[in-house]
Amino acid sequence: MTETSIPAPRRGVPLWAQIIVWVFLVGLLVIVALGLQRRQQGTVQPGQVIENFTLPLYSGYEVDGKSEIHFADLRGKVVVINVWASWCKPCEQEAADLQQAWAEYEPSGQVVFLGVDYVDTEPEARVYLKKFGITYPNGPDLATRITQYFRITGVPETYFVDQDGVLRYVKIGPFSSIDEIRAQIDPLLE
Repeated sequence: MTETSIPAPRRGVPLWAQIIVWVFLVGLLVIVALGLQRRQQGTVQPGQVIENFTLPLYSGYEVDGKSEIHFADLRGKVVVINVWASWCKPCEQEAADLQQAWAEYEPSGQVVFLGVDYVDTEPEARVYLKKFGITYPNGPDLATRITQYFRITGVPETYFVDQDGVLRYVKIGPFSSIDEIRAQIDPLLE
């Protein structure tokens, strides 16, 4: 007599595991779709009100002894936000002009420059700041939160914001002269 064995019934993946896998996949697709949608929007556009953000400042670049600056605290002033990096050669082309413009506008107290250091290391950033004699507030964009908000396309990029927090002009790429910087700030002060 031969014995025949009956194969054990095959068990599928438990229902709870299937649900977890499907929820994960749907969540992943939603994240990808939101990222693609945001990328298609391009950079923040003139006319938009800039939301509050916090920029931690490098030691030696503090404002009124504060180690970070909140954008909302700058209402009532023209704000020039320059995104740069020490490894960026075009950033070097405009660094002296930005510093000169800051030196001209700082005494009035009506204009604030903010340097947002993008994907950099602090030692290299400090060498860059010292090399170009930069004195306006500067700090790292930790976790690229600020540059993600502005949806930058590269560095350098500069954003001119009026006293009401409304973005008025975006400059992608380096400035060719200090006059180009003045041409954006002066009308905002009138």
